[in-house]
Amino acid sequence: MDKNSGATLLAARFGVGAIFLISGAGKLAAWSATAAFAGSKGVPTVLLAAATAMEVLGAISVLTGWKARWGAAALVVFLVPVTLVFHNFWAYQGAEAQLQRIQFLKNIGIGGGLLAIFAAGPGALSVDARRSRIETVNGSPARVPA
Repeated sequence: MDKNSGATLLAARFGVGAIFLISGAGKLAAWSATAAFAGSKGVPTVLLAAATAMEVLGAISVLTGWKARWGAAALVVFLVPVTLVFHNFWAYQGAEAQLQRIQFLKNIGIGGGLLAIFAAGPGALSVDARRSRIETVNGSPARVPA
């Protein structure tokens, strides 16, 4: 990769990761309302809690570049059912159908960004790259001091 790809991948990770971190924090901040809305779509609270945890942890992974490929994959797994359940534009008419179609397509675009991060990896400006550099210098796996 060229010398600019590290900064480009960092910007991509921050752009995509921020969406999920802010969204997950919003769910947690207004948990009762979020649970009520999800319940109206048939999503039980326990599933919502697991999905929110996946969203926040995946976002942190992508943002920091620690196991970013796993984090991006987890967010794609999160995004597919969320998009189908909450942005099912085919079930609406008129302006609401148009709004849900836009949200559906936005999620498809975000999923594409996540797949690009999955394919390219986190880049040079990431926790994973730093750990790799330390392992190369030390000749052994990097260990976090206790």
